[in-house]
Amino acid sequence: MSAVPTPQPTPQGGNHLPEPTELTPRDAGHWAKQVTRLRLGEVPPEALNLNVTGKRVVGPIQGFGKLWQKTYRVELRDVDVTPAEVIATWKERFGSFWPPIGRFYGPLTSIAPGDVALLNLSPGGGMKLSTGILVLYADEESFTFMNPEGHMFAGWITFSAGQGDGGGTVAQAQVLVRANDPLYELAMPLALQRMEDRFWRQTLTNLARHLGVAAPVVTTTVVCVDRRRQWRNAGNVWHNAGIRSVLHALGTPLRSLRPGRGRPARGGPDPADGPGARG
Repeated sequence: MSAVPTPQPTPQGGNHLPEPTELTPRDAGHWAKQVTRLRLGEVPPEALNLNVTGKRVVGPIQGFGKLWQKTYRVELRDVDVTPAEVIATWKERFGSFWPPIGRFYGPLTSIAPGDVALLNLSPGGGMKLSTGILVLYADEESFTFMNPEGHMFAGWITFSAGQGDGGGTVAQAQVLVRANDPLYELAMPLALQRMEDRFWRQTLTNLARHLGVAAPVVTTTVVCVDRRRQWRNAGNVWHNAGIRSVLHALGTPLRSLRPGRGRPARGGPDPADGPGARG
């Protein structure tokens, strides 16, 4: 952004317009740089690496279903810890606080703006779903993820810590999301909503116990911000990570017969995306 100063009189009586001064927002270093398509780095060999590289990130505008805001909070009672210390611990050990159904393959040390991480989720029935996240924002007291095309949700989730009403520190996860496509929207009242709630409640419980809270109590607030479905985005089902993960699993016997044509290279494009996936 640039500032245009008011013209100032010159000694000769004319107007002199100084050169515009480029201004940088104070928090510019906390935001990810503009990303057209995601690029994933090295991941462990046991990880299922699909549906991330070559994908765009999607927010609520690009999603399909009703728009939900959910807030999960836990008070860190009887624990002397600052919000900055909570977030530092959360960033350093983020994946370790997840329930067993999820694996987070991200940076080894911390979470920084622009990082891309691979997620492997096991929703049940022996199925493994591969997707990912982009770290959109990160500072000393909060960090925010966005999801790629094909993820269950289109939107973002912000993890933060601050002072609670009673003066103690509170840790919070807040999501603002739509189901990404019609199939995920159908699954929302059947299982997806409950699975998400259990996931983040357990995550906050694990974080609080790690910080020394003996009996954490996680509260949940749910608000339906927009009940309309965005039918113009129904075609998002083409990127559905659940469908693509299942098709990948079903094709495993065939790939074993074709050396060199199996899983995508680490950080490489997803073959299902075709030659146009590179941005």
